[in-house]
Amino acid sequence: MDPTMHIPAGERDMIRVFDLGMRPEQARFLREPEALAQVLGIDEINLDQVEIFPLTDLEDLGLVGYLNEGCGIAADQLAPDHARLMGLTGHVLLIRSRAFGGEETRLTPARQITFIGAYGEDQTQWTGAPIQTDSAKLYSAPRLSPREGRAKARRIGASLFAVVMLLMVALLSKLVGWL
Repeated sequence: MDPTMHIPAGERDMIRVFDLGMRPEQARFLREPEALAQVLGIDEINLDQVEIFPLTDLEDLGLVGYLNEGCGIAADQLAPDHARLMGLTGHVLLIRSRAFGGEETRLTPARQITFIGAYGEDQTQWTGAPIQTDSAKLYSAPRLSPREGRAKARRIGASLFAVVMLLMVALLSKLVGWL
């Protein structure tokens, strides 16, 4: 089996699960900048899109529950690997597709890192019918003439100046005790 994993450019909404067959202190060390990238055989990785944790932290939820409820992976996707995921011990590594910055990447994990599976996150559908009203069209707001625009800017500036001056008079009156 080829130890190299190919991550295509532009991949989105995938989570890769790895078993970390190493001592706890080694697994914690992977949180250091560049340490994880080195053991995966790549130049850099966005650690904000990576999770490394001991499975004991999940308590009764278990890894399958965490992937389903915490990461939004459908239960039917996890079903084929359910026994394998629940049988893991020690530390696990979860890498989201965004960790690679949309770049094509080839991972060559160290021998202590075992690939378990790749799972797709549920995606929100953001589609809708186009808005057909006149107000949704570009540049549909009424335009002020240059003279009206300058007048409006003067009124706003004069109002701000008056408010600042009133605040200064109030502050001075408190300090001096005028009123």
